[in-house]
Amino acid sequence: MSEIFPELAERSEPISFNPTRAEGLKRLEQFVARTGRHYTNMRNYDFGAARRSNVSGLSPWLRHRLITETEVLQRVLARHSTNASEKFVQEVFWRTYFKGWLEQRPSVWTQYQRDLVDLVQVLDRDVALQSQVNIAVTGKTGIDCFDYWVRELIKTGYLHNHARMWFASIWIFTLRLPWQLGADFFLRHLLDGDPASNTLSWRWVGGLHTKDKIYLARADNIAKFTEGRFNPRELATSAEPLTEQVDHPRVSLSLCETQPCSPYLLLLTEEDLSGAALMSSAPAAVIGLSATQGRSPNSLGRPAKEFAIGAMNNALGPFAQLAEPVEDWSIPLLNAAKAADVSTIATAYAPVGPVRSRLDRAEPVLNSAGITLHRVVRSSDAFAWPHAKAGFFSLKKKIPSILNQMKLTS
Repeated sequence: MSEIFPELAERSEPISFNPTRAEGLKRLEQFVARTGRHYTNMRNYDFGAARRSNVSGLSPWLRHRLITETEVLQRVLARHSTNASEKFVQEVFWRTYFKGWLEQRPSVWTQYQRDLVDLVQVLDRDVALQSQVNIAVTGKTGIDCFDYWVRELIKTGYLHNHARMWFASIWIFTLRLPWQLGADFFLRHLLDGDPASNTLSWRWVGGLHTKDKIYLARADNIAKFTEGRFNPRELATSAEPLTEQVDHPRVSLSLCETQPCSPYLLLLTEEDLSGAALMSSAPAAVIGLSATQGRSPNSLGRPAKEFAIGAMNNALGPFAQLAEPVEDWSIPLLNAAKAADVSTIATAYAPVGPVRSRLDRAEPVLNSAGITLHRVVRSSDAFAWPHAKAGFFSLKKKIPSILNQMKLTS
């Protein structure tokens, strides 16, 4: 590999995951030159946390939209042709695809949440399962690569995408643990922990997202793409796809919310911290609310929690404060609207997940108090989500036309 890309031979490049927009833009600028051939050829290699020159590492900033997908695509396509940057552009759209797919099948998220609550209760009764899960999440399985990734994830809040796939496969097919508990472990610790991407990626590995098609981690694949750092011999060599007893019918998208009339209160959430740029006028006041504490019935890891809170505080700036975390968002929203003397609240549209659930519960209370909630949809999502009805391929073939709609062409 070093003969093909000699500049990578001993290149040390850890990523500084500071939760600020400036740091996200800095990383984008640092990596944009590599989003062509370099990324296409090197993206699947996991060289370890100290050598991340082959991947962008932008996902934590994108997850909270401290920087946006549109900004990333603008910079990439200004530097490379669509053909040269095709693989990187597709990776950006994978996150959009997962969000759009879950938006049209919200019962997947609802069922996952129910299963997770049930499994947490099962762990209280099933000592054997509790012991097996504890061995896994403390990195004591004896599978060297898996145990290393557990420690890396807990310490840094980040894993290479290929490592995430290997990890999930080992969890499901070698350790034979419930996928929901593995997905929860990721969601609690990842800086970029996203309800759609995380849930559907785990289901994809297990054969639930693309029916009967699993991702089975292989020792030779791990050895190749970690440059021999790991060569596990304990992995399952065959497996049956997971099954479920429920159907998840597709529902219609409803993306018709209009711009708020002034004056209004701007609500920022961890789903979209660039929401102010969506609005056609400046707000009378700004409030930040976080559902990070509601990602899971279990506690969040320190890096993930600190990044989410830090990102929110960075977006709010010195003139607005992050409200205390509460389950019932109607209370702080009513208080903030009253203080700002407004009858309209506007926020960036939140897709399926904890933020969306809190908004859905709060809206009837706000309406009864004479407060209108506007959920403003990003045009990039409105263009792409309708194509996320089935597998990624159906959206992938539409990427050129979506880029044209976004006025992004190289």
